[in-house]
Amino acid sequence: MSRGDRGSVVVCGEALVDLIPTGSGDEVGYVPRPGGSPYNVAIALARLEVPTAFLGRISDDVFGERLTGHLEANGVDLRYVRRSPEPTTLAFVHVEEGREPSYSFYREGTADRSLATEDAPEAFPDEVRALHVSLGSITLAVEPAASTLRSLIEREHGTRIVSFDPNVRAQLIDDRERYVHLLDGWLPFVDVAKASRADLAWLHPGEDVELIGRRWLDLGVGFVVISLGPEGALAISPGGAVRVSGLRVEVVDTVGAGDAFTAGLLTSLRAMDLLHCDRLARASTAELTDVLSCALRVAALTCTRVGADPPTRRELEASASGDREATSTR
Repeated sequence: MSRGDRGSVVVCGEALVDLIPTGSGDEVGYVPRPGGSPYNVAIALARLEVPTAFLGRISDDVFGERLTGHLEANGVDLRYVRRSPEPTTLAFVHVEEGREPSYSFYREGTADRSLATEDAPEAFPDEVRALHVSLGSITLAVEPAASTLRSLIEREHGTRIVSFDPNVRAQLIDDRERYVHLLDGWLPFVDVAKASRADLAWLHPGEDVELIGRRWLDLGVGFVVISLGPEGALAISPGGAVRVSGLRVEVVDTVGAGDAFTAGLLTSLRAMDLLHCDRLARASTAELTDVLSCALRVAALTCTRVGADPPTRRELEASASGDREATSTR
């Protein structure tokens, strides 16, 4: 079977540069690395040999050259990338042991948040089975990017699978209630909603994550996936809930793990030919368990390396094979 037989994925959103802390004598230095949640998802999908295109606005500055070069080197299709003179968004990463990474953004007047309606194609070819949108530093209220992406998923909903990750960056949001209200307006156009437990804790403090997921189903989402960190992940569908435990690995850091999880999720859905609106709605418990298992493995492998450095398909298969061999010898 060729790579394109089960269709391709278009990932939409921001591309930015993460500045990762590193030791420099007695000082802390920062190493620039390509990043941004949708950008990371696109790289991870391509490494897992899913035909992937990136849709976004990327600066023509030196950082933008690095961003496009990294996409191209990993086999991501650039046909929907628009180059622009605005600067690249910068995100300084702060990592503390036992906590999820936090970020400080420099994003005024930058390229990614300037994504306009005319930057998106009038139509996608039939081979595109899914769109993935991750808000990241493009919050629901940042224009024109937010309206551009909202219009895109409204247009494509019902024609192809729409995957969505709110990827909450609390430090960029001034009004939580307004943000939640806007988010609820996106959900009726979403088939697969992925969120982390940390996202949901900020969106709906003190509420049970499964109850939040079921409320999202009531708003029209096809099924909801919640990543639970080292505890694994939870999938909630109209037919019930499925929980899969996490894998034990030697964690180096967790930067990019959530995006790798999303890529594993979409890769598995595609491999099982579930990237169809009617097929996805009838996914079985066993299929959803396999989907979560793949997503967790991709995320776990990413945690064993520095920065957002997701595994290749060969590395993923070798890891799964190694676990099967270990199990068979017990």
